[in-house]
Amino acid sequence: MGGIKQSGLAMVIVIWVLSLLTIMAGSFALTMRRETTVISAVKDNAVVLALAETGVGVTQQMLFLDDENKRWRADGSIYQINYQQAVIRVRVFSELGKIDINKADEVLLTEMMKSSAIELDKQQEIVSAILDWRDQDDLVHTNGAEKQQYEDAGLSYQPANKDFQLIDELQMVLGMTKELYQQIKPLVTVYSKQAKVNLKNASKEVIQAIGNLDQATMDQYLQERKDNYQAQLPAPEFPIMGGGKQGSDDNQAYTIISQAQLNEDFISGIKVTFKKAAQIEEENPFQILSWQQIDQKDSLFDDDMTQLLVAQDEPEN
Repeated sequence: MGGIKQSGLAMVIVIWVLSLLTIMAGSFALTMRRETTVISAVKDNAVVLALAETGVGVTQQMLFLDDENKRWRADGSIYQINYQQAVIRVRVFSELGKIDINKADEVLLTEMMKSSAIELDKQQEIVSAILDWRDQDDLVHTNGAEKQQYEDAGLSYQPANKDFQLIDELQMVLGMTKELYQQIKPLVTVYSKQAKVNLKNASKEVIQAIGNLDQATMDQYLQERKDNYQAQLPAPEFPIMGGGKQGSDDNQAYTIISQAQLNEDFISGIKVTFKKAAQIEEENPFQILSWQQIDQKDSLFDDDMTQLLVAQDEPEN
């Protein structure tokens, strides 16, 4: 009888050990699968970022082709490069086609704010606060904000009383909300150094904000820009007087958003602002003004970007 009990106990122990080993093996297998997934994701991210950087290099090459009509247009157009199982899309902007928050006058800033969804009186307050931030005095514009107003709002900083160095500084302006900043961010720059905007070279978003075109005219103009590029013709003139060329092409800055998609799934990208180096060197012909990795929530592969896509499988040399 005692032998049977011992045998039963041994069997229970064996089953318990086997169960424990099964759990440990399952846990180990799950951990390995997770680590494999993480490693695969890290690898895919490195690959798509490298491809996105390739897109930046190709774009820089295409922006400065000798034949002006073959150059890629820096007007917010999107270009596509197919590479093995990956697709690279780049969107190119001239900073001359944006609103320089250091040079734009009150009228232009007000026009920009009208494109936002905030109330009219709030628009005027923020325009005045922007002017107060960048001017060198402590005089308050109408409904604006200088040192005292920032103190009254409980903020630990005050207006810089000098030019904005980065667009991100706009977030510190009194009254600026996160939502409003995201709305106007694609419209503004600190690199134009021009009081006016070159609407002929402006993106769809800038034209919508300050171009004073009805929807049909704007759509037609954007289509003409695309058609002229594909036909290797100069870009059409902007429909309204005053939207022509501003500033020098030789010293202008560009922004490139480059995103790569791997196996129609994994997407990542970078945003680079640059201009030609003052002294062109073969190893470093460009001066990088800003470089950042971007997320995919605003993807160049979304359906609403189709209108801006210029089909291009491989860059021409």
